[in-house]
Amino acid sequence: MPLQAMPHHPLFPPANPGRRRFVQGLAAGGVLTALSTSALRVWAQDMQIAHGTAPVLRGNEFDLTVAESPVNFTGMPGMATTINGSLPAPTLRWREGETVTIRVTNRLRETTSLHWHGILLPYQMDGVPGISFGGIAPGETFTYRFKVRQSGTYWYHSHSGFQENTGMYGAIIIDPAGAETLRADREHVLLFSDWTDEDAMRIFAKLKVQSDYYNYIQPTVPDFFRDAAREGLGAAISKRKMWHEMRMSPTDLADLSAQTLTYLVNGVTPAGNWTALFRPGERVRLRMINGAGHTFYDVRIPGLKLKVVHVDGVDVEPVTVDEFRFGPGETVDVIVEPQDDAYTVFAQSLDRSGYARATLAVRAGLEAPVPTPDPVEWLGMADMMGGMEMDHDAMSGMSDEDMMMMEHEHPALAVPSQTVRHARTEYGASTDMRVDMPRTNLDDPGIGLRNNGRRVLTLADLHTPSGPLNDRGAEREIELHLTGNMARYSWSMDGLEFGQSTPVHFRHGERLRVILHNDTMMTHPMHLHGMWSELETPDGDFLARRHTLPVQPAQRISFLVTADALGRWAWHCHLMMHMDAGMFREVLVS
Repeated sequence: MPLQAMPHHPLFPPANPGRRRFVQGLAAGGVLTALSTSALRVWAQDMQIAHGTAPVLRGNEFDLTVAESPVNFTGMPGMATTINGSLPAPTLRWREGETVTIRVTNRLRETTSLHWHGILLPYQMDGVPGISFGGIAPGETFTYRFKVRQSGTYWYHSHSGFQENTGMYGAIIIDPAGAETLRADREHVLLFSDWTDEDAMRIFAKLKVQSDYYNYIQPTVPDFFRDAAREGLGAAISKRKMWHEMRMSPTDLADLSAQTLTYLVNGVTPAGNWTALFRPGERVRLRMINGAGHTFYDVRIPGLKLKVVHVDGVDVEPVTVDEFRFGPGETVDVIVEPQDDAYTVFAQSLDRSGYARATLAVRAGLEAPVPTPDPVEWLGMADMMGGMEMDHDAMSGMSDEDMMMMEHEHPALAVPSQTVRHARTEYGASTDMRVDMPRTNLDDPGIGLRNNGRRVLTLADLHTPSGPLNDRGAEREIELHLTGNMARYSWSMDGLEFGQSTPVHFRHGERLRVILHNDTMMTHPMHLHGMWSELETPDGDFLARRHTLPVQPAQRISFLVTADALGRWAWHCHLMMHMDAGMFREVLVS
């Protein structure tokens, strides 16, 4: 029988269909209070920053104030959590090799924090309340101080509650100690994010009651007849029956959609059309950061090739593509060479319910055609079951308690293990599926981007030319499974939500391999704090240095870590609701 959208829970009436009128937001939407005179002066002095971009703060010492600011993106006034009254927060410009001092004052009525995403530093400076420090209490000032040991494109954000969701994020650009390795005549920062007028805790409560509350692309009766005409009546019935029995939907692509989200570039709505200027013939570097709480973006600029040169703060061997996908936490720098008067930077959400939009132009006020979002592509069996089929039995699994987090000791571990080991803790109410035959290929661009006629970036395309951080092979192998139960809207690792888990222990100085095995039907951008994740092929060959790795449904990937950072670190999915629901672990390096 055809699947239909579940009736909405009586506690939470359906979202207003009129919301679609506001998907593009207000042309003048954003923070309603003016910037301070000093901030405006700094902003005006930076000739490369386009209208609408956050102020740029340079130097070694910074004073940042966290407070609330009134905003209006959709016609519904709200309050944002801002830094120095700006959304996004000020762009911080550092230099490799120097020591920075950042004084953060909290003017909120609740504890706050700042995490420096992808930055190598002492764990006490990492900014995760309950892990690396106690947080910044109302009225207090906390001083971050650390030496900058890297260069490139990074970002920072709150790690307290849902403050990141309400605007507390900004870019970090670190200039190299020596000459710039990438030549460009001009550069622009594009920080993608998403905004909701709803209270985040209310959204979370809705998802706990009905996980597909914001999914307005459920299979319908016309879809059933389309499948019957294309595949035959029996096949169409069997497919619907299978999804129904699994209590899952092939259109479960994102937790939140444009029914509640407005998609932003540098704090500007699609209607506002943030614009970056260039001169024809220039090589323009676009530093793109995904600071969204909930959204994977598929980014392209019709009429331009994108030369990907820098990913997650590290140079990569240049690869030319038409499009790339990146999730919350990831950064991608591209070089473009525009010749025409105007181009649209088009970033559609993975579920195709909406998009963020900006313009590259030779002068303000110009626009280029905005593409229509691509059709929604349904999840297939490979996305759900990997190479074979799911195991829904609840009687098997690892028998030893210490197999909650699998470890394998071998004299040499040249190739990642392909033997799937489900922890005993995966067989419970927190987990509704397990993949026994996962995909290990890294050349898949992902659902919605396959065979679309465009050249799309994949993990297999990425190569860090400087190679691995050291030549030692893995001394130990850790396997962690990304798990969840959509009906309960619970997310976890090895079936254990954060509050039920114990820390993952890294031995100081060891070289270890981590295998992430996705037992869910959603892609998870996994961020390990404090240390680099060195992505490798299924054959154990080094690919690229990353700080955030997207793991697709039913996929198994591996990376090497040098445990050179003593202390307590966070490791989590960067989809905010997944992290808050439990897909979070502490890592202890000792």
